[in-house]
Order: sequence, then structure tokens, then C-alpha cells
Amino acid sequence: MPSSVIQSFAYDPASRSLAVEFVSGRRYRYDDVPGRLVEEMRQARSKGKFFNRHIRDHFATTEID
Repeated sequence: MPSSVIQSFAYDPASRSLAVEFVSGRRYRYDDVPGRLVEEMRQARSKGKFFNRHIRDHFATTEID
């Protein structure tokens, strides 16, 4: 299901990093995110709500240029 907040996201299981691009065009990397959490986000009806509840402010974050 499309998100009104998240444009796209990609997960690297080797580094456990989640890259998220928002509809605003800003991109961030979230470190040490468990794969099961990313899978739950993929299955979530609302990606934005899931992200805000379980990922945002829970993992170290770096803005990607």
C-alpha cells in the first residue's frame, strides 16, 4: 500500500541499516534495525504510522545527502 509520507525504503541485512526516502525528498539511514521489524513495516497497512511508532526515534539516524 502506498504511503503519503514514505516514498520508498530499502534494507541491507548485512549492516542492518534501513534507508528511508520521504515524499519531501529527504533521506535517512537508521542503524541496527532488526530484519523482522522491516518485514513488519513491509506488511503494515500504514507504513508511516508503523515507522513513527516503531522506528523513528528508536534507532541511531543519519541524514543521507
